[in-house]
Amino acid sequence: MLARINRNYVPAYWDDFFNDRFFNNFNTSPCQTNSPAVNVTEEEKGYRIEVAAPGVSRTDFNIEIEDDVLTISTEKKETKKDQQPNYLRREFDYHTFKRSFQLPETIDQESIQASHEAGILTLNLPKREEVVQKAPKQIEVK
Repeated sequence: MLARINRNYVPAYWDDFFNDRFFNNFNTSPCQTNSPAVNVTEEEKGYRIEVAAPGVSRTDFNIEIEDDVLTISTEKKETKKDQQPNYLRREFDYHTFKRSFQLPETIDQESIQASHEAGILTLNLPKREEVVQKAPKQIEVK
């Protein structure tokens, strides 16, 4: 038999930990939309966008440009074979996100490249050649 907890000696936060109300604070809807963390850096020859998307494979990404807006999106659905009736609680389900970036005119849109490794999607957006500042040239006096 379980011992009864004396509420005068046990802090109230333990109540929430041991009962199911603690877990009900999380979103349990079948469709979750999250905005992934993004790093944007400017380099001499272009920009780099890094998107943290753990658990998303490279084939799940959709990257497109329309009217100078770069949109990165993904949609991940579970298949019926993944669903098992033995779960007491299941929170792994359908996930989707979409991030858009207004591209400056200095970007060479035809040369954008994307790679995916260890849960990070990396996009390299090179600047157009005429925009890249060249290092000052030293002229030797003879």
